[in-house]
Amino acid sequence: MILRRLLPSLLLPALLLATPFTSAQTAPDAASVAAIQGDARNLITPLPQPVQMSFCIFDLEGNNGDIANMARSVAADARMWNLFINVKVYTDERVAAEDFKAGQCDGVAISTLRAKEFNRIVGSIDAPGNLPSYDALKELLRVLATPALASLGINGRYQVVGVVPIGSVFVMVDDRNINSIEKAAGKRVVVLDWDKSEAQMISAIGAQPVPADLTNFGEKFNNGQADIIAAPAMAYRPLELYRGIGSKGGIIRFPLMQATGTILIRRDLMLPKIPDLDIRLAQIRQLGLNHLDEIIKIFQRAEGDIPANVWINLKPADADRYSHMLREARLRMTQEGIYEPMMMGILKRVRCKLNPTDAECSMFDE
Repeated sequence: MILRRLLPSLLLPALLLATPFTSAQTAPDAASVAAIQGDARNLITPLPQPVQMSFCIFDLEGNNGDIANMARSVAADARMWNLFINVKVYTDERVAAEDFKAGQCDGVAISTLRAKEFNRIVGSIDAPGNLPSYDALKELLRVLATPALASLGINGRYQVVGVVPIGSVFVMVDDRNINSIEKAAGKRVVVLDWDKSEAQMISAIGAQPVPADLTNFGEKFNNGQADIIAAPAMAYRPLELYRGIGSKGGIIRFPLMQATGTILIRRDLMLPKIPDLDIRLAQIRQLGLNHLDEIIKIFQRAEGDIPANVWINLKPADADRYSHMLREARLRMTQEGIYEPMMMGILKRVRCKLNPTDAECSMFDE
């Protein structure tokens, strides 16, 4: 697997979120992996005493799945830091999150959407139209890693170790004629059944939400139960989304959002074991920042591997209308309490730092 030995540290389990969407064409070269491992050894010193840690891992394929196997490989690497990880594998992300909440796991790697129940500020990152590019995402992660914002990752007993990219999310359709907001009206769109914000946004444009969970997310689109699905390019081949796209569909080249995953720990359980926990977490975040480019290149290669004739290019005017629609949806859901205003403000500052002439940068409603 591509990310099997990418970051041998506490940050590694978060990268498991990207693993199901990898392919042989996206593998980093051996020199990159060696450089990352060397950086980790130099940056993070071993714990003075052995520390036991349990970690909840979500893998649809169970104990013999690629994610589970990689997690066990990561656990073996972690021993060089005197960290001994007991990997617990779940086929249901919801159950993994519940066991983490109950203290049956010291840490968990889950989607940032799901992580909102543990940290509303960080969990609000994956809002519609959050960031327009990978450069903006890298800037956000740099901002979140600054010591001044470290406290945002702590919410009572829960603490965010890091946020990692999963890739740009694109709209995939079974008919290339569905190339505008208006034409999506009346169409069926796959949404995660536990994320009410998705269903609200789809209903607002006059489309019909088709609830799904991670076990049948792609199937709903592939078997014709839905006309539209939104997913990273990394999901195109593993979930066989080309079947749903068929010969008449395509992928709209416009990122709805930059999707992320979040790794969390139970601070109340880990701090007694690692008194200098916050110092070590700062080192881990820096390690991740040092190698963001390697991770993002994997997503970009996956996007490049999709046949050129599958992509649907938007006219600039349509792209502007999409951006406006996403902004209006984000504002409305923030007012309704779905997203945290503080994170919306951070996201806006990042967007405006990279594109200060954008119209939103002269507004004060976010």
